[in-house]
Amino acid sequence: MKPLRNILDRMHPLFKKGGRYEKFYALYEAGDTFLYTPGEVTPGPSHVRDGIDLKRMMTLVVVALIPCVLMAFYNTGYQANLAIASSDAINVFSSWRGSIYTGLGFSYDPTSFVGNVVHGMLYFLPVYIVTMTVGGMCEAVFSMVRGHEINEGFLVSGLLFPLTLPPTIPLWQVGIGIAFGVVIGKEVFGGTGKNFLNPALTARAFLYFAYPAQISGNFVWTAADGFSGATPLGALAAAPVAEGMKAITDVSFLQAFLGQMQGSMGETSTLACLIGAVILIATGVGSWQIMVACVLGALGMAGVFSVFGSDTNPMFAMPPLWHLVVGGFAFGAVFMATDPVSAAQTAVGKWIYGVLIGIMTVLIRVINPAYPEGIMLAILFGNVMAPLIDYYVVQANIKRRLARNAA
Repeated sequence: MKPLRNILDRMHPLFKKGGRYEKFYALYEAGDTFLYTPGEVTPGPSHVRDGIDLKRMMTLVVVALIPCVLMAFYNTGYQANLAIASSDAINVFSSWRGSIYTGLGFSYDPTSFVGNVVHGMLYFLPVYIVTMTVGGMCEAVFSMVRGHEINEGFLVSGLLFPLTLPPTIPLWQVGIGIAFGVVIGKEVFGGTGKNFLNPALTARAFLYFAYPAQISGNFVWTAADGFSGATPLGALAAAPVAEGMKAITDVSFLQAFLGQMQGSMGETSTLACLIGAVILIATGVGSWQIMVACVLGALGMAGVFSVFGSDTNPMFAMPPLWHLVVGGFAFGAVFMATDPVSAAQTAVGKWIYGVLIGIMTVLIRVINPAYPEGIMLAILFGNVMAPLIDYYVVQANIKRRLARNAA
């Protein structure tokens, strides 16, 4: 790798301040630091070394997301092959994905693990490529205009966003959504470290309200033409009250925990999210306080609803533990709510912030039948409230210290 290092060093004068390509320094720096560790050190006699920086932190989050990505491959293909195998009326050869899949010699067999993974990849990878291309271009433009480096934060946002989408999402909407999330959700506030909203969730919320037909309903969750399949939350919300939990008997608790059900590509598996949570907590990147607080808030609110019950709303019938394994609750609690920029920063504030998200998630799911998911809006609401939570926590600490000193 030394020859490549020498080439980059010879190119550096062209991109530094005063060089011919000064305006494109951000692109050069992004490639250089992607391949090699930055060589800058403190010029003074004292030098503080730390084992973690922004690049390593974002890399660890990407590693923690790998189980969810693998499950996105498998479950997307599994749900599609399962639907195709159960219906001869579905036209599976109308898309380029079907042509590639059958051209590789795979059949629409839901029992084929490799076949399911390959089929799912044909849906996930295009969404991921469009996300990274469009979002990366937005990041690069703002970096060049401002004259600073391209931060690694987008590596995480660019992976989180596709995992929150249904497999049938049109690619042009993916591009519009991530552009909105990067520009409006982050860059207009100053870029990485200054955004008060999670960029990936901002992008998804924009798509949900701008193009609801392509990101909600019963026809978007399975990558098979003409197939209608509701998510467990959607099925229960639309079911008659008398049926209760019978409306989702086709999905067992174990299947929901493993992720073998309809839903966004990377959000269905609670097991995959738990593996990611262990990685984030063990490396100190993710806040276990926020994760636990989200769970406690959701269980508490769901318990209240299950005790009171309802004669008109079937969502009251869902047991508290089911709220943790259906929809995107586990994914949101582990990877979205713990965003170190948009989450609460104080120790006490993290508990309040997490409990608030858990309560709001179940509240939205149960009370609003038009939106049975809840976790996305709950986290965005928590992001908005996080600065206020931290403010009052700090003020309370100041008052206690003043009272103690006065005594």
